[in-house]
Amino acid sequence: MDTGGIVPDDKDFIPAEIFRQARVAFEEAAAIVMVVDARTEIAGPDRELARLLARTGKPLFLAVNKMDSDKQDGLLDEFHVLGMRNMFPISAEHGRGIDDLLDAIVKVLPASAKATAEDPSAALRAGTEVTGESTEETSEEPHEIKVAIIGHPNVGKSTLLNQLTGTSRAIVSPIPGTTRDSIDEVIQYKGRKIRFIDTAGIRRKGKTRLMAEKLSVVMARKNIEDADIVLFMVDATEGASGLDANIAGYAHESGRSVIILVNKCDLVASGEKRAISQSKTARIQDAKRPHDRALYEERLRYGLKFLSYAPVLFLSAHTGKGTEKILPLIEKVAAERRKRITTGEMNRFLKTVDFDRASVPVSKRVKIYYMTQAGVAPPTFVLFTDRAVKLHFSYQRFLENQIRHAFGFIGSPIWIKNRARD
Repeated sequence: MDTGGIVPDDKDFIPAEIFRQARVAFEEAAAIVMVVDARTEIAGPDRELARLLARTGKPLFLAVNKMDSDKQDGLLDEFHVLGMRNMFPISAEHGRGIDDLLDAIVKVLPASAKATAEDPSAALRAGTEVTGESTEETSEEPHEIKVAIIGHPNVGKSTLLNQLTGTSRAIVSPIPGTTRDSIDEVIQYKGRKIRFIDTAGIRRKGKTRLMAEKLSVVMARKNIEDADIVLFMVDATEGASGLDANIAGYAHESGRSVIILVNKCDLVASGEKRAISQSKTARIQDAKRPHDRALYEERLRYGLKFLSYAPVLFLSAHTGKGTEKILPLIEKVAAERRKRITTGEMNRFLKTVDFDRASVPVSKRVKIYYMTQAGVAPPTFVLFTDRAVKLHFSYQRFLENQIRHAFGFIGSPIWIKNRARD
């Protein structure tokens, strides 16, 4: 676990919360590595932190960073005052000294953790990690479901993570952009591991000025690509904006399954905040506020047309109302994502489809000989046709809707590819 920078006596909100989270990490850790800067003199907070770590009773290691060559080894001497026997000169940037530090850590780990550290492939063989998305045929479901929580800043992602996991792992603050590093938390649900990843809020490019913010957005997009399912959060008091559509588009285009969560419904229902319309030209009248969920969902789907397959849940992450529906829905969407339809079943389905109903110019139509499912996660289908042309958008959408009507695939995008039959 990588904690935030710790200043034990700082009483400001964010540093105090980081320190609180770090103390939780100390309790869960089998060993603790304190990192100091070789080029900076030891300060009071360093000594205070070293004394605090000594009281944990855990194996301690001091990593003296930014020692890029043997010429700097003399800088180690002044760090002996911190009282840690296991001291290692390292350069995190260049990888210098990391092997020695890891070897020392492995020696003090419990037997089970040591086996995993020495042979990472054992965890994969045991099914504790999900490999990258594949279109290869597979009969086994991954043991772990990876779920990324995404949305714009201050939409309630960290609050939801804490609510789902029953912890206070994520720092919750009214300050937008509090979360910059992704936070992972694993829970067990019906014998399956679900790994929740709280991502940084994604801003518009023009409003992302600091390098730390830009890196946070890059990491958030990477977490989306690594996930199986994305919980896309929308603020009920704001509606789905153009920025929300862009964020959801990242998940859709990368083939992730999506569940839309409309958060802060309690504020709208209580009248504490007034709902803002889905767009400037589509004002919602006061008499039809979004606690009329059917109307709100209609407006929401109008702004997010490309996510027509995504189920919508209304909830309050702050009070927990509605969050009990999330885990069962994740389980269902994960199963739909990996559903496989036999070629025989697909071709029997194909005979029932009336393609004359598709609003496609005759010149753009193709004759489909047969169809097969080539992969899962996301469900991928291959059409064998009379021409090697890109399917017209309307033709592809019509076929996708027919597949969903027949087989479901709730929450998952469907990819359709076309090949000319030899």
